[in-house]
Amino acid sequence: CKVGDRVSGEGHITCGFCRNCRAGKRHLCEKSVGVGIQRSGAFSEFLVIPESNVWPIHNSIPSEIAAFFDPFGNAVHTALSFDIVGEDVLITGAGPIGIMCASICKFVGARNVVITDINEYRLDLAQKLGASKTINISNEKIEDYFEELNIANGFDVGLEVSGNPSAFNNLLSQMYNGGNVALLGLLPKATQINWDNIIFKGLHIKGIYGREMYETWYKMTQMLQSGL
Repeated sequence: CKVGDRVSGEGHITCGFCRNCRAGKRHLCEKSVGVGIQRSGAFSEFLVIPESNVWPIHNSIPSEIAAFFDPFGNAVHTALSFDIVGEDVLITGAGPIGIMCASICKFVGARNVVITDINEYRLDLAQKLGASKTINISNEKIEDYFEELNIANGFDVGLEVSGNPSAFNNLLSQMYNGGNVALLGLLPKATQINWDNIIFKGLHIKGIYGREMYETWYKMTQMLQSGL
C-alpha cells in the first residue's frame, strides 16, 4: 500500500510469537490487543495500526461497503465456519450480522436459510437479502415450517448471533443429530441450557471471535467481487 490508497484494517493486534500466531491462528492470540478497547480506536481523523493489519480495498468495492468490513468479517467468519453447501441453516437473530449471515449462506449454496427474530422490520429486510424463510418467534414455531421447507429431522447448521438465551436454547432444540453450531452472540454468564440437546445429539459448537487473520478478509473480498 501507499499513501492515498483506500484501506481497511484488522482491529486485533497480535503478538506474532505465541503458539497460535506461529501456527497461523492469529485470531486466537492470547496477547491480542483490541483497537478501540485496549488502545485508541476509530471514529477519528487518524488511526494507528501495524502495517501488517492494513487491508487494501479493491477498486471494485465501494467505500460504503468497505466501511463495515469489520462486522461483515464477523458474519463471514460465522457463516463459513462449517460446510453449508446444500445444508439447512438456522440463524437466531436478525440484526445486522444475522442478516449478513443469511445473505452469505444463500450466496455460497445453502439449501434453506431460516432466520428468527421478534422484529418484523428486521425479518422483512432479512428476506429481501436472501433468507429462505423468516419466522417471528414471538408468535410462530420453527417446527411448524418443516414440511414447507422439506426438513425432516432438524437443521444441519445453526448460527447464534442474538445473544439471547431463549433463542440459543431454541436453536439447540431444532438441530439435527451431529449438527454444527457457530456461536457469535454474547450470552449472559448465567445462561442455562439443556445439555441433553448437545450431548445426546452429538452437536459440535464453535465459538466465534473476530475474524480469521487473514483468511476471512480474503473470503469477504472475493465474495463481494463475485456478486454478493
